[in-house]
Amino acid sequence: MRLKLLAFCAGVFWLQQLPDLPDAAWLWALPLILGPFLLPDFKYAWLRHARMLAVLASCVALGLAWAGWRAHARMADALPPAWEGVDVEVIGVVAGLPDRDVHGERFDFRVEEVLTRDARVPARVRLSWPAPEWMAAQAPQRIRAGERWQFTVRLKRPHGTANPDGFDYEAWLLQKGIRATGYVREKAGQARLGASAQPLDGIQRLREHIRGGIGQALAGHPQAGVITALAVGDQNAIPHDNWRVYNRTGTSHLMSISGLHITLFAALAGGLAYAMWRRVPALVMRLPARRAALLAGWLAALAYTLLAGFQIPAQRTLFMLTVLVAGLWLQREPRPASLLLLALAVVLLLDPWAVLAPGFWLSFGAVAAMMWAVQGMLGQPGKIAAWVRTQAAVTIALAPALLLLFHQVSLASPLANALAIPVVSMGVVPLTLAGTLVPLPLQPAAWLMQWVEAGLRFLSAFDWAAWALPAASLWALALALLGTAWLLMPGLRARWLGGFMFLPLLFPAVVAPAQGSFEAEVLDVGQGTAIIVRTANHTLLYDTGPALGDNNAGEQIVLPRLRALGITRLDGLMLTHDDLDHTGGAASVIRDLAPGWVLSSLPDGHVLLRRPALRCVRGQRWQWDGVDFEVLNPPAYGYAQAGRRDNDRSCVLKISRGAQSLLLTADAERIGELEMTERVAARLPATVLVAGHHGSRTSSIAEFVSLVRPQQVVFTLGYRNRYGHPYPDVLRRFAETGAVIHRSDRHGWLRLRFDGSSVAVERWREQRKRYWQHAVVE
Repeated sequence: MRLKLLAFCAGVFWLQQLPDLPDAAWLWALPLILGPFLLPDFKYAWLRHARMLAVLASCVALGLAWAGWRAHARMADALPPAWEGVDVEVIGVVAGLPDRDVHGERFDFRVEEVLTRDARVPARVRLSWPAPEWMAAQAPQRIRAGERWQFTVRLKRPHGTANPDGFDYEAWLLQKGIRATGYVREKAGQARLGASAQPLDGIQRLREHIRGGIGQALAGHPQAGVITALAVGDQNAIPHDNWRVYNRTGTSHLMSISGLHITLFAALAGGLAYAMWRRVPALVMRLPARRAALLAGWLAALAYTLLAGFQIPAQRTLFMLTVLVAGLWLQREPRPASLLLLALAVVLLLDPWAVLAPGFWLSFGAVAAMMWAVQGMLGQPGKIAAWVRTQAAVTIALAPALLLLFHQVSLASPLANALAIPVVSMGVVPLTLAGTLVPLPLQPAAWLMQWVEAGLRFLSAFDWAAWALPAASLWALALALLGTAWLLMPGLRARWLGGFMFLPLLFPAVVAPAQGSFEAEVLDVGQGTAIIVRTANHTLLYDTGPALGDNNAGEQIVLPRLRALGITRLDGLMLTHDDLDHTGGAASVIRDLAPGWVLSSLPDGHVLLRRPALRCVRGQRWQWDGVDFEVLNPPAYGYAQAGRRDNDRSCVLKISRGAQSLLLTADAERIGELEMTERVAARLPATVLVAGHHGSRTSSIAEFVSLVRPQQVVFTLGYRNRYGHPYPDVLRRFAETGAVIHRSDRHGWLRLRFDGSSVAVERWREQRKRYWQHAVVE
């Protein structure tokens, strides 16, 4: 049975890796897929083995077919391209808890009716409602969970940044069933139509009521966000800096409603029910106290899971507890491995896209590691020693997955979890749940959490707390997983030999450009710029992408990519000019990678120039590993020109090797480009040009384009950005030169390899195509 469940799950996983969905017609052949189940047991062993292989293949096909059916249905619920960016009037319900900050509100919206004639809108969309300029940051909340509203909205198809490393926004939207994103048209008018009567919407209103109560009781308290997350599963109020501490100490799972919290809460509820039930003989006659305790524990787990918003870790725990309770109710205790695999299969049956979430792998992996490790500890003395060994087992087991997903593993995790888990699970969580009924316990819960965080911050401050490693190959990952099983195998001699299987993962070969060659990675950061330039022994980062509120591209996109490349320190950082879409991630990059030097056109006293920095000035030159670098803009006198815009002070950099070159122009506009055509015309021709100002009409003037005459042009811009970049005349200008055009909004991350004689180009959306990505329009 376990192998069959595993095979079914493998089929579901396989479907999510496909670039295109299989034709729906073949799914009707499902009865044929189940044929091997009808075969009788054979007399000969080889025939029995063949039948088993056929059955497992059928289970894989069944998982593939099931996930395919679900995927076809979800992909059919799509926003037609013709309705992108068009006003549409809809009626629906605010689904889930709205997020709110100084920029406005963001929320999921379940569409019930489309009022605009002939318009097609997906059943679930994600909307933002920008705050008017007159609205203060602390103004009353406009929308609440479970409310029915009439909005005029503008939508676009799901789209996010596409890079080899970092968060996959499109996959996240797919998993949540969101098939369009957009915003509420403020001037079009809105109408609140009352509250939805559906029970699940009532639960959402309860969650919001609890969140509001915690916000009032802990107003201004630094731990209010964590307490809210533990009560209702809403992590949006936890400061970004806190997540950095939790990630470095491996304790992120404690700051949400995790399986551990639900299990302990269910055990507490079951224990209380047992103690009370057995004291009333009349109740015991109707239902034994043991069964009453099982039922009470399961209902408590269900309630906490619903309170959490039915997230994956909570789902997994609820399904496992359901199987366990059913087995104990029927006086049949299931095996731990069967319990885990059954929960895995049920999760994927209900949500085939769960495999796209890192939390899915980490939560199931952690439970599997604990089950594996505990087998060898049964009957051994010393609860503290067993607890420490369990934490070490989880750390070892999750290390390959963490390195694959985040290129970082916490070495402080065993100690941090050993200290934090008892306090959070047995102190903070019970007090928090009691605080959902009466506010008095919330202050002690926050006080306890503050002490926990102080300890975690102390641990995270050590350099050894988190170990960052470059991306490793799949064979190294597979070998490390085998080593994990060897290390944790109960009763196996020479288990230490399993550690050697980790060596290829822990010490991967870092591939750098050859001497005299260079490569540039144009990261997809949306409407902004961040480019990694590498030579054989040096790395330069050209701009750091945008920032929005507490989030920035440096933390979410640039640093994960640099870690994957094995770069722990930058030789140089160039901040081209004082625009947030170019410098938004700089603080995070400077904090983590301490660049050897910073070259910029930022004004004196800028907050990012607290460390020594140089002004970029035309004529600056250097050479790294046989590759030439030269600054072409701004001129020295440009800093003294009062009327010169920041964009025309952009640091323009040319990188050359042999006959091949790359020209990076940041946001240089007409004045800067004209000046370069007059002063450094001979230096302008380039093989590849990253177009100025994202393709704005104020850049890429005809005189400049005719002198550069690139063979290839790259535009860094966001999908359907509000500026209308790239401007049609700019595209036409480059098309007339015969240049090949690359766009980050259509192609995602790009890598350009220069070897002195040719340029090789890789585009991420073509390299790693998935069925849910809408077609690239050329």
